[in-house]
Amino acid sequence: MRGVVDPAFAAVTEEFGRNFAERGEVGASLHVLLDGKPVVDLWGGVADPETGRAWEQDTVSVVFSATKAAVALCVHRLLASGDLHEDMPVAQVWPEFAANGKGDITIGMLLNHSAGIPVLREPLGSGMLEDWEFMVGRIADQMPFWRPGEQHGYHPVTFGYVLGEVVRRVAGSTVGKFFASEIAGPQGFDFWIGLPPEIEPRVAPIVEGIAGQVTTTPFLDAAVHQRGSIPNLFVFNSGNWARAGVNTRAGRAAEIPAANGVTNGKGLAQMYASALEDPAVRSLGESEPSSAHEMPTSDGFDATLLMRTRFRGGFMLSMDSGAHLGPGHSMRIGSKAFGHCGSGGSIGFADPELGLSVGYTMNKQGPGTLLNERGQSLVDAIYRSLGQPVPTPGATTAAI
Repeated sequence: MRGVVDPAFAAVTEEFGRNFAERGEVGASLHVLLDGKPVVDLWGGVADPETGRAWEQDTVSVVFSATKAAVALCVHRLLASGDLHEDMPVAQVWPEFAANGKGDITIGMLLNHSAGIPVLREPLGSGMLEDWEFMVGRIADQMPFWRPGEQHGYHPVTFGYVLGEVVRRVAGSTVGKFFASEIAGPQGFDFWIGLPPEIEPRVAPIVEGIAGQVTTTPFLDAAVHQRGSIPNLFVFNSGNWARAGVNTRAGRAAEIPAANGVTNGKGLAQMYASALEDPAVRSLGESEPSSAHEMPTSDGFDATLLMRTRFRGGFMLSMDSGAHLGPGHSMRIGSKAFGHCGSGGSIGFADPELGLSVGYTMNKQGPGTLLNERGQSLVDAIYRSLGQPVPTPGATTAAI
């Protein structure tokens, strides 16, 4: 374990170390910025267990759904320029998308997961997530699972393709190239959607998840036993990228904007620090955001994850279903914070009240649908170090 930490954040160093000693961590990075200045920069462990290669300061890894925040920031950039509006129908920039009852779906509905197209019904074979034209074509042809805007359900994969296609049609470049040229590149942080070949030697391969007892949840029960349900299609009809493609050059070179972003804790934290510079984005955690474009909020029963979730503007808000589903089904951050976690446990978030930006990435997957014990312990220690109340279980959202 190496890095530099402000003495006031000694508790964060302790928890980072405990993740390796007690919680099965293999390789990881953590970066914390306070008013844009680094107070925690930690990395350690093994990047590649097969070779023994150490996790270095510039090691990067796939962060799965934490990538969605990068896509959201691209959309917010176009909202700020006036090229998009949250109430604009998607079909206005992508006419084919209106097919089969999707003509009223707006940009805001895509961002808060209420559009009704969380998964694809058509079977997805090997390598199909890497085929952009195939994916956007199938999504455009599909009928919604519910009347758009009337309920919400996490869009685990389709989120990136639909918003990515919107960006492509408006800006004239893919979402990965737009993110690189407009956000990550000018601000100089390591984060890619569609990894350049020269970065490949720095990548830590994803390691199979931490062994342990899997808690039965309504989501897992439906995924296994209710064929054709949204959870079932999420788990068994998302192609084979997460199993066979995530650790390949082709799987990282493709643009899968809901899932295959490559970065580290520093890159995530720097991205969220840049987000705080946009007044419209920094207000997303407010109960009544006073921004130039006011984003609709989803807060309630999630038709995909079958628990209560909260989304606004492409980001997750603090949510907690751990009280009744157990560890791994919460993402407890500040009451006015916004962020996004990724499969296996990565997280990036910003807390505007504190001027706080955080990024945590790792290579070994953990259990649960949201943030597991490793990431939550770090978040809690960060708030303690700032003299703030730790977000407590059950305090943010209740079971439905």
